[in-house]
Amino acid sequence: MLVKSLQKKKLPDDPGVYLFKQGKSVLYVGKATSLKDRVRSYFGADLIQTRGSLLVDMVYKADKIDFIKTDSVLEAIILEVNLIKKYQPKYNTKEKDNKSFNYVVITKEEWPRILVIRGRELFQSQEKSFVSIFGPFPNSTQLKEALKIVRKIFPFRDRCVPLSGKPCFNKQIGLCPGVCDGSISKVDYKKNIKNIQLFFEGKKKLILKSLEKEMKLFAKTGEFEKAAMIRNKIFALNHIQDVALIREEHTTSSSECHSSLTKEEMPPSEIKRLKSPPILRRSTESARGGGVRIEAYDAAHLSGTNNVGVMVVMENGEFKKSDYRKFKIRNSKGDDVHALQEILERRLKHIEWPSPNLIVVDGGLTQLNIAKKIIDQGLTLVQIVSVTKNDKHKPKAIIGPADLIKKYQKQILLINNEAHRFAISFHRQQRSVIL
Repeated sequence: MLVKSLQKKKLPDDPGVYLFKQGKSVLYVGKATSLKDRVRSYFGADLIQTRGSLLVDMVYKADKIDFIKTDSVLEAIILEVNLIKKYQPKYNTKEKDNKSFNYVVITKEEWPRILVIRGRELFQSQEKSFVSIFGPFPNSTQLKEALKIVRKIFPFRDRCVPLSGKPCFNKQIGLCPGVCDGSISKVDYKKNIKNIQLFFEGKKKLILKSLEKEMKLFAKTGEFEKAAMIRNKIFALNHIQDVALIREEHTTSSSECHSSLTKEEMPPSEIKRLKSPPILRRSTESARGGGVRIEAYDAAHLSGTNNVGVMVVMENGEFKKSDYRKFKIRNSKGDDVHALQEILERRLKHIEWPSPNLIVVDGGLTQLNIAKKIIDQGLTLVQIVSVTKNDKHKPKAIIGPADLIKKYQKQILLINNEAHRFAISFHRQQRSVIL
């Protein structure tokens, strides 16, 4: 049994892949947004209910856990698939040969395509038609989002007709490099395809080395525009904008520290004082808002431990739970201001998420100012307000543009309350994980 040895083993709070082993034999391979939290979950009291008897058997047979950190969740997904294919672990039964799962293929054509096909279609087709096959990927949604990320860095052809003279729709939005209208050479296009192949083989370092060499060569010959394009690809590879590719397995929350604000700290012209705290219900009913997207942020911890944060979303006057997000705070230990800063900085990395019209934070001028400073770095035309609380943690005032507060007071208070509820719930669940 691994419980005692696990407690001694230092696991990072980073994305990656973990391997349960028995001697040299790999029993199970899994991926994680946080290796530390994901592996811990295998030793909870509810393992049999959440994972089933097969994985309980695996945990009891294992005598070692290895892990490999990755720079992103996307790379963890790809590495997991490659390791399962390599080791064929006994307890990864569903991932090994299920014909309903998806595969990524590179076609053997003059202008290769990148396609996603089902296992059953793959096995019925001629494998000689493909240069490379990657998979299986059990989660089709994850694979779809993963390809979106890859395609933004290395655009590729999927449907368009080569050299037709007319740019396809994907060319117009930057996802096809111009195979259709001839704006990319065959040599450059094949470089793109080769880089995609290497990425799905888990060889990002090799790609970076090649790109850096190419960038320096263009800079040396004075082709600075081409050098800048490659520099942007290098940056994108080093700062991969992950979507929520792996959902958090353990959602959580608890007591929360909030900073109070004195009357002297509040600029009167931009404060809407509340005569009495309204009764706020935990509901997802319409708040009768206009066609705006509102995002609210909150953090929770208990005496500086189990630091978490959340983002909740209201769109067109209704809570949009599919867009809620959870953050495990990495750098702040009980400091609400720095926790908010970390949450917002991580939020800005997700350029694929819809931009909000209004952001609501919890706290006073300090929180409001830090939010403005961060949001201004990545989002434009976004208004920000802050909700202050009294000593009973009830809404006391809203700081921000007076006309905006007047128009959206109800929505601001509802979403602020929802963010608090969601953060507390997340924190409690986090604390409930039992080793």
